[in-house]
Amino acid sequence: MQATFLKINPADSVVVCLVEKKKNEVIDVDGKQIVLNQDTPAGHKVLIKDVAEGENIIKYGYPIGHALKPMKAGDWVNENNLKTNLSGTLEYTYQPVNEELSIANENRSFKGYVRKNGDVGVRNEIWIVPTVGCVNGIAEKLAQKLRQETGCQDIDSVYAWHHNYGCSQLSGDHENTRKVLRDICLHPNAGAVLVLSLGCENNQPDDFMKMLGDYDQDRIKLLVTQKVEGDEVEAGMEILRGLYAIARQDQRQEVPVSKLRVGLKCGGSDGFSGITANPLVGEFSDWLVAQGGTSVLTEVPEMFGAETILMNRCRNEQLFQQTVSMINNFKEYFLSHGEPVGENPSPGNKAGGISTLEDKALGCTQKCGKAPVSGVMEYGDRLQHTGLNLLSAPGNDLVAATALASCGCHLVLFTTGRGTPFGTFVPTMKIATNPTLAARKPAWVDFSAGQLVEGRTMQELLPEFINKVLSVASGELARNEENDYREISIFKNGVTL
Repeated sequence: MQATFLKINPADSVVVCLVEKKKNEVIDVDGKQIVLNQDTPAGHKVLIKDVAEGENIIKYGYPIGHALKPMKAGDWVNENNLKTNLSGTLEYTYQPVNEELSIANENRSFKGYVRKNGDVGVRNEIWIVPTVGCVNGIAEKLAQKLRQETGCQDIDSVYAWHHNYGCSQLSGDHENTRKVLRDICLHPNAGAVLVLSLGCENNQPDDFMKMLGDYDQDRIKLLVTQKVEGDEVEAGMEILRGLYAIARQDQRQEVPVSKLRVGLKCGGSDGFSGITANPLVGEFSDWLVAQGGTSVLTEVPEMFGAETILMNRCRNEQLFQQTVSMINNFKEYFLSHGEPVGENPSPGNKAGGISTLEDKALGCTQKCGKAPVSGVMEYGDRLQHTGLNLLSAPGNDLVAATALASCGCHLVLFTTGRGTPFGTFVPTMKIATNPTLAARKPAWVDFSAGQLVEGRTMQELLPEFINKVLSVASGELARNEENDYREISIFKNGVTL
């Protein structure tokens, strides 16, 4: 008979309802009969032992907060009776737990585009990248005209990546904008790039082009619109026609899966996230790392409460110290704005069964499996290390997904229990945590991990999921691409002039 609740860890003081439970219903947990004291929605928690006021409640084997009042076995545990234990910055001690993966190298491949510098793309698109938001309209007009003129024959698509910045920003914000735009220009999913400038912006075009380093000057071109005599759109089209003639010659070829770089993200999480989609993505991440590939975990605020798990998986003390700085710096960011570090779960998270940030984090971090941490990056940095990497960025879906793509990820695996249609500038695959979402929103969802609560096993589902990801890497469209939902968002912290 299919299970109707789940005790995730033997040490847990709660179980998660896999289906809606009614008041006075009886469940048998470890041979003990528990009578439910309230109706409890699917994905939510039921207490299986009495607890005193202030006592920790355990899920995933770790505290997810403390009881706000005395509670009885059978009580529905939610944000009204559970409070986070998180406060300010902490001191940490490195206690390494490096679990090397015992996963065979299957010598798999996917069909990608090999670039001049040896990098590999999973798409061959032409991108128009504004150096400043003032030329967004021109960029979009150019993209539309090139799509109409060419029909995107022999390339995957044409996009203009709109943003609001490039001017009137100071210090860190300005550099973040420049770094992310640089990263987009150098991304291997672009077969060619037109950098579109106004000319008078703070993000000066000549200095920006120097940031690109030793780039392929046949495939990345600059147009400064204030320097154009007459029609800047026609001047842009002349450049784009040349770029199109080059990019359309590119062909997919078999490349080893060790070249694949995948971002790990969740949004609109629910009580199923930590028991279906996130563990499935974690298994994929471990598999990819074992093949010599790369995965990247971000959303630093959603590590709070689970950060020591990641810290102790760092390969060495230097990486540990970088992770400590990443966590505490983000906490200081919250505190500097007068905000508590634990005020994270959204209304949708809470409705779906996530009550505290620790509850969210312990489920969220499962997306990166058990592999050792091989690299830690600041916001806007580009990948330098294979294996599992941590990236500093906020939890906001658009900002975090853009950051993952900017660091060099070819695609983003996005787990969701509530559903979301958006995508960033690389394929953004949605993995549903529950079967209800997958059935309700098939045009949003690429894969249903909810099959894990319908009787499928992880051993059965993982090979199917691997094949699906490799198919998308080889050219199959993700749902966000089919819907043409794609955008970027750049992190902003300071003053706008």
